[in-house]
Amino acid sequence: MKGGMLKAESFLRLFSVLLAILAACLVGLDTQTKLIFFTIERKATNKDLPALSVLVIVEAVAAGYQFIQLCKCIKANQSGFHKSLAWLDFFLDQMVAYVTFGALAAAAQASCFAVTGAAHFEWMKLCNIYTRFCEQIGGGLACGLLGSLLMAAVSSISAFHLFRAHTTSKQSFVVNRGPL
Repeated sequence: MKGGMLKAESFLRLFSVLLAILAACLVGLDTQTKLIFFTIERKATNKDLPALSVLVIVEAVAAGYQFIQLCKCIKANQSGFHKSLAWLDFFLDQMVAYVTFGALAAAAQASCFAVTGAAHFEWMKLCNIYTRFCEQIGGGLACGLLGSLLMAAVSSISAFHLFRAHTTSKQSFVVNRGPL
């Protein structure tokens, strides 16, 4: 059972690393240049929406963390599971999953303004002008969402490791009902 759980955790971590890197690259390297009014050249980048820049940083850090944990899983698969760091792993896995999901939600909300605009703020629909840019950002957000869901699954596995480390199979709980 231990080996199967560690293999599943390793695969989930590997795919979350790949998806986080893909999301960071799609969003971070996305640019599109358009000629407006035949003379003005305007370039759209992820720096136009600060939430996208934050998402790139968060995804890169999450990918690095998941890669380090993946290396630890591979080592644990060969040498056995270490109980001493179960709380730290659980806490960090939870934090990475929540921060990644939060940054993704903020970037998605900011991107909605680029798609729909906001007439009462006089913000125009940018995706009518920069369609390829918006499609690539959407792909990056989709990859980030899948990676975030995988990180949540990894977090539940680390919770399983934590609770299994604190209970042993030989413990039995006797209920004392008092005198009859």
